[in-house]
Amino acid sequence: MTIQPIRLFGDPVLRTPADPVVDFDKELRILVRDLTQTLLDEGGAGLAAPQIGVGLRVFAFDVDETVGYLINPELSFPDETEQDGPEGCLSIPGIYIDTKRRLNVVATGLTEHGEPVRLVGTGMMARCCQHETDHLDGVMFLDRLDQVSRKEAMRQIREAPWYNSAAPPTVKVSPHGSGLLR
Repeated sequence: MTIQPIRLFGDPVLRTPADPVVDFDKELRILVRDLTQTLLDEGGAGLAAPQIGVGLRVFAFDVDETVGYLINPELSFPDETEQDGPEGCLSIPGIYIDTKRRLNVVATGLTEHGEPVRLVGTGMMARCCQHETDHLDGVMFLDRLDQVSRKEAMRQIREAPWYNSAAPPTVKVSPHGSGLLR
């Protein structure tokens, strides 16, 4: 297991949709362990493979003392109930902005051995699954903000010590409309 450097907002890999995992081999198991170890080291709730420069549909999570991962995740929502609260991202360190998400989620995916798995989550777990699946689609949580909140987030980013004014990142409008997945 190796702790990997996290790619920051502005890195093109964060805007590139990840490829589905098709090989359930030793390299995938190493990726899952590296993602998990990096996430635990950083103290975040979730970390997607593109955030460490790997364009595969894998993410790890650490929410409410539950540590795990999903490969090739698919999300569905059992109801229309929403939550609104602070959301941050390890690729946008130190920035937290209220973001609307669904309150409940059913996430299906695969284990590192290709076996089906199902995760039912609410609250923070639902937020994490939506946030990390967005990463796998090349979408960042800033894309889901309304115009006023997005402008405030960009102001905070420009003031952040990690911001690179020579290569400023861009924010795009969510392809999912109304701020929610699907």
